[in-house]
Amino acid sequence: MKMRTLGNSGLEVSALGLGCMGMSWAYGPAPDKAEMIALLRKAVELGVTFFDTAEVYGPFTNEDLLGEALEPVRDRVVIATKFGFDLTVDRSAGPGFNSKPDHIREVVDASLKRLRTDRIDLLYQHRVDPEVQMEDVAGAVKDLIAAGKVKHFGLSEAGAQSIRRAHAVQPVTALQSEYSLWQREPEAEILPLLAELGIGFVPYSPLGRGFLTGAITAETLFDKNDFRARLPRFQEDAMAANTKLVELIQAIAAQLDASAAQVALAWLLAQQDWIVPIPGTTKLSRLQENLAATDLTLSAEQLAQIDQASKAVEIVGARYLPAMEAATGR
Repeated sequence: MKMRTLGNSGLEVSALGLGCMGMSWAYGPAPDKAEMIALLRKAVELGVTFFDTAEVYGPFTNEDLLGEALEPVRDRVVIATKFGFDLTVDRSAGPGFNSKPDHIREVVDASLKRLRTDRIDLLYQHRVDPEVQMEDVAGAVKDLIAAGKVKHFGLSEAGAQSIRRAHAVQPVTALQSEYSLWQREPEAEILPLLAELGIGFVPYSPLGRGFLTGAITAETLFDKNDFRARLPRFQEDAMAANTKLVELIQAIAAQLDASAAQVALAWLLAQQDWIVPIPGTTKLSRLQENLAATDLTLSAEQLAQIDQASKAVEIVGARYLPAMEAATGR
């Protein structure tokens, strides 16, 4: 497995990480726990060292899963988790943010227990909390780093101003935000800023929550517990329009004897050497397919072709429902 370093932090991880949310939440009925433990341990055998979770995934069950699966190999892996929500309130009325310093400390102590570890390698603020000064958030994480409970500080879906303010208090190791061939907004302002500050970038949903693989079409019916069923971008009309992008990726993949997923991941990996995508899966075959993307090299001509064609496709539909969409880029 090729390795990459997240910005100037010195934190080295596998070139592809593993997003673990879907192993216990979000995409329909939760898979069998024993099967997911086996998959996580197989990922380590295959060279994956970077695993992404959050307290809100479940809630809590995803951290429990990783704690049990990775405890025997703890010193071989980098575990990232997140804080930023109040999970005691009814979040159906809104996101329920809480990044108050006292709450951050409580979340970290609870996460450490669930993850069966004495330190969190990378701790993200899941979303910027408009009610708490970023300097106070970064200061709280700085104290946790000084105490040895956290190794590195990260932000998720933060805007440029928030990144600068946080970085001035406690160096930010990585920003995690959605970035893929159908979500290219970070290129305008965020990627140049990360390059300037020496911050790594961790794209989540690098395969468009499965859409860029070609496995999802306008005819796809989602389980009632699959949150994609509620997202504007996954409504039938939007998916029908967005298929143009998938067809482009599939055409390039056919030329390379590769899959659409591999092309989409290889394109991301080619953007910067400090970018580490974290595709999620619950299937060993998909994990192996994704990891093979690290050995797929796209030529300058192919990259230019993908870039030009993808920019010509107008993506239809918002990423999230309004409340969560408004919480990105703050």
